[in-house]
Amino acid sequence: MPGSNFPQEIKRFEIEAYQRPKNLKEIRKTHVSFSGSPIKHPYDAKKIVLVIDPYSTHTSYYEFKARDISFVEELPSIVDLEGKTVSMARIWVKKRTVGMHCSLFSVGETKR
Repeated sequence: MPGSNFPQEIKRFEIEAYQRPKNLKEIRKTHVSFSGSPIKHPYDAKKIVLVIDPYSTHTSYYEFKARDISFVEELPSIVDLEGKTVSMARIWVKKRTVGMHCSLFSVGETKR
């Protein structure tokens, strides 16, 4: 997953149709929202990856099981300086489920 072109190297996650909740105030009691660019998990079709800030030099991502996501809201896409767009979404994940938060970094020594 490392590399400066991270969002372009992995196949896009097609946002599936989730049933819209009847009351958004109620979903906040049972779910937590996360925003980012959804992409397909590289080897597990039952999971999704949500890249938090895909064009940042210090990006990180979340990983969730698809079954723990109850609702997806499409957000406005973001555009880089070269005109490439990345789809953004807000996903609502059930409380008390397990997700993973990963940050990428370069290994190296720091000067004193």
